[in-house]
Amino acid sequence: MPGIHSLSRRALIAAGALAPLALRAQAAEGALIRRPIPKSGEMLPAMGIGTSRRYEVEPVPEKIAPLEEAVRRFVALGGSVIDTAPSYGTAEEVLGRIFAKGDLRDKVFLASKVSASGAEAGRAEIQRSFQRMGVAVIDLIAVHNLIDTRTNLATLRDLKGQGKIRYVGVTVWRDGQFEALEPVLRDEPLDFLQVNYAVDNRAAAERVLPLAAEKGVAVMVNVPFGRDRLFKAVQGKPVPDFARAFGCETWPQFFLKYVLGHPAVTCPIPGMAKAAYVEDNLGAARGRLPDAGERRQMEAFIDAL
Repeated sequence: MPGIHSLSRRALIAAGALAPLALRAQAAEGALIRRPIPKSGEMLPAMGIGTSRRYEVEPVPEKIAPLEEAVRRFVALGGSVIDTAPSYGTAEEVLGRIFAKGDLRDKVFLASKVSASGAEAGRAEIQRSFQRMGVAVIDLIAVHNLIDTRTNLATLRDLKGQGKIRYVGVTVWRDGQFEALEPVLRDEPLDFLQVNYAVDNRAAAERVLPLAAEKGVAVMVNVPFGRDRLFKAVQGKPVPDFARAFGCETWPQFFLKYVLGHPAVTCPIPGMAKAAYVEDNLGAARGRLPDAGERRQMEAFIDAL
C-alpha cells in the first residue's frame, strides 16, 4: 500500500500543482548544480535518490520496471547519488537487479549503511549488501542511526583501507538523535553525514549543519519533504509568486531548493519511484537557489500555514 506521502504527491499531480509536460521538459534542460565532497574534492550532483519505502518492492520484473525507468531517467539527466540500506527491505536486491542490466552501476555514486551491533554482525551485514547489489565497490557506507558507532566505524575504515568502500559516514533521521550525533561529528574523522532537514523542520541548521561544515563533512539530507507533512500542508495551494524568482514551478522544487539553499548541504535524497518525480525533483538542482532573505520568506510562508 502506498504511503501517505505518495498519496499526497499524487493528489498534487491530480490537482495540476506539479509541472505540466512542457515545464518538466524545460526543467530537464541544463546542468545540475554540483557540490564537492569536502574531504576529497570529488563533485556530486546536488540531488540524489533515496530508496527507503519506495524501492521496497517484490523483486519481480513488473515491480522493478518503473523503478528501473526512474533510475535510468535520473542518470540520463545527470544524477548519480543513490542511497539505500540493508534495513530497507528488498531495496538493495532491487538495485542489484537494476544494476545487472547494462552500465548503470558505473554512472552511480552508491551509498548504503550498516546497522548491526558487534564487529562480526556488522561485517556480515556489509558483505550481504555487496552480494545483494552485485557490486565490488560501494562508494559510501554509513553507520545507520549511530548503532554501535565506534565498532562499525572501525570496520568501515578497514574496508576503506582495502579499497572496498570509498567514504565512511553516519546517519540520523530525527532531532532526538542530535545530542548523540554532535560528539561523533566533533571527534570522529567522517566523510559524510546524513541528517533530517526540511523547511518545516530546521533544527539541524542550529548546530549540526554548522558543525558538519566546520569539520569538512559532506551532508546528505533525508526526509526533505518531511514525509507527509509538507505535501499535506500545501494541499490545494499554489506555489507562491515570490518563488518564481528562483525557478520554483512546483512544491517539490520549493521544498528541495530550500534545503539546497543551505551552504552546508551537499545532496538531498528524496524518494523517487517514477520518472516524472525524477524530472520534477531534478528541476530543483538547476538554476538559482534562494538567498538568505528568500529562504526566510520561504520559512515564514510555511510556518504560517
